[in-house]
Amino acid sequence: MSATPVTYGGSRRPPRGDYSLARDDYTCDQNWDLYTPQQHELYARLYARQLRLVDGRACDEFLKALAHLDMGARIPRFEDVCERLARATGWRIVAVPGLIPEDAFFRLLSQRRFPVTVWLRTPEEFDYIVEPDLFHDLFGHVPLLFDPVFADYMQAYGEGGLKAQRRHALELLARLYWYTVEFGLIDTARGLRVYGAGILSSPGELQRSLVDPAALRIGFDLRRVLRTAYEIDDFQKTYFVIDGFAQLFQQTAQDFTPIYEQLLPLPPFTPDRAQSGDRVLPASASSC
Repeated sequence: MSATPVTYGGSRRPPRGDYSLARDDYTCDQNWDLYTPQQHELYARLYARQLRLVDGRACDEFLKALAHLDMGARIPRFEDVCERLARATGWRIVAVPGLIPEDAFFRLLSQRRFPVTVWLRTPEEFDYIVEPDLFHDLFGHVPLLFDPVFADYMQAYGEGGLKAQRRHALELLARLYWYTVEFGLIDTARGLRVYGAGILSSPGELQRSLVDPAALRIGFDLRRVLRTAYEIDDFQKTYFVIDGFAQLFQQTAQDFTPIYEQLLPLPPFTPDRAQSGDRVLPASASSC
């Protein structure tokens, strides 16, 4: 297979990955034995660094799952992670060469199969990488799949994506994923915390998302999220804040058809300014 994915976020770079290795469903083999000692060492350093940073910033559900995963010493074998994940919530992880088309992505999620990229960033990309790599997917995404409510939300999102494809609304639903699963914040009794994988796997975004006064933090509103454009190769200018994972599941369970009909003719909001009716939340008092 040589086809590369369609992506809806603004970017100036082509997707990365060897798509000739992919099967028809865009999955591939992990080929764990091909990782070098240097790659295992780089992964371990990334994991140790980010583990220190998420303490006091990540949501409790993420930290609880991460503590039981024990996957920081070297690049994990995907089948080992699958054993624990399947016992917990019935999910599995599957290897993919990189970003995959939205329809293939949604189909995997609807089957409780989460795609994890096989390539790892270079040492020069230690602090920042433009698109998801193996570390981003494993560290940022997989732990929350151990939470039953979030796990069900992810499957419902995949099923919703297949419906959105038939209604030519994939771009709208891609925004929901971006602003929740990738860059979502959650309001807790102890203040704002992070659950989005794009933040959890990025040292700079962890700090910015919670405390930078220049960033917008807006209370979650489904229509607002679906209408807000995003960029994939810079820090986010807007973050949406949920009250809990049950809110995500409930919002996804509704029929999106009338919402699509309402929003598709409208121009998107830019991600750098508040709109009338937004509930803007203050930054956290400290970076912990």
